[in-house]
Amino acid sequence: MSFENANYQWQQGERRLRSEPPERRPLMERVTDALVAELRRRLGGRFSSDELVALYGRSTGWCLQVAMKVAPEDPWAWEAGVVVDAAFGRYLREATDYAGGRREIGA
Repeated sequence: MSFENANYQWQQGERRLRSEPPERRPLMERVTDALVAELRRRLGGRFSSDELVALYGRSTGWCLQVAMKVAPEDPWAWEAGVVVDAAFGRYLREATDYAGGRREIGA
């Protein structure tokens, strides 16, 4: 998967999360936050956007387990196209080669 494709999906996830109904958004934000914490655990403090894309491309199956743990009674809060993509999009901002809303090529 290319960075451009992944980043597009992640941006769409963040957009979808923002557009969730107000009564659903807090729980979906908690799931997203838990996924970001797990990404931090898996990739550590220093990572590149390519490493994040590679993790996304390999498998996001583990994300469902995290979502189910946070919201076991609310399967609507597990929507991968929302919470998983939003989490990856948020974590991208911490990549060593990503700043100011774009990837720094050659960094």
